[in-house]
Amino acid sequence: MGPILILYYSRHGSTKRLADAIAQGAMAQLSSFEANASSPSTGTSFVRPEVIVRSVASLNANSNGASSNLNEQGSEEESTNVSVEESNPNAAPTVTLQELEQCSALALGSPTRFGNMAAPVKHFLDSTSSQWLKGSLINKPACVFTSSSSMHGGQESTLLSMMIPLFHHGMVMCGLPYSEPALHETRSGGSPYGVSHVALDNAVTLTEDEKSLCIAQGKRLAKLANALWHANNPETTHGA
Repeated sequence: MGPILILYYSRHGSTKRLADAIAQGAMAQLSSFEANASSPSTGTSFVRPEVIVRSVASLNANSNGASSNLNEQGSEEESTNVSVEESNPNAAPTVTLQELEQCSALALGSPTRFGNMAAPVKHFLDSTSSQWLKGSLINKPACVFTSSSSMHGGQESTLLSMMIPLFHHGMVMCGLPYSEPALHETRSGGSPYGVSHVALDNAVTLTEDEKSLCIAQGKRLAKLANALWHANNPETTHGA
């Protein structure tokens, strides 16, 4: 079983926080699989796959300062031309197409841009024709996540915009069911289409409900990745 890929673009850090929390949930679920499979009663073993967090490169990296910056909602704002993520040495490494191709599941995140995914995410997806031709992502689970600077900043349409190319890749979309209590209780981010964050006043800290839903999303993605991998590889019975 290949790695679970958590892939995002983030300029102020909100979407990155979502990515990290989803990764936390996926790792917790995989640890649970490993503990259960290694118990004496089962007599089986589970080789835990990696959970890798990667970022999508900004289109502004080589712009020579010519382009204006956008906030999470999509309006122009005055700020430096180098993004927070680009200047942060602790930012996730930039994803490669090989990592996308080899993953067993994908969580894809972007801030809202006028109710749509950010241009760097679209640019990256537009570069995946080779993976589409080879069918590299068919029958692999995927989920999407987003952040906006206002409560009604186009979160759900952004999530839907990211789903469309993943459907074309043949991926199995993984949302969040309303069996998650926080989905009923949240007064900030949260959606059955995928987890989200409301970054009011550029607040990057997740609320307790937002973090809870991220962890639930990561766990569900890992569960589906494990189940679909075994369904597609029936000859394998002792883990990844």
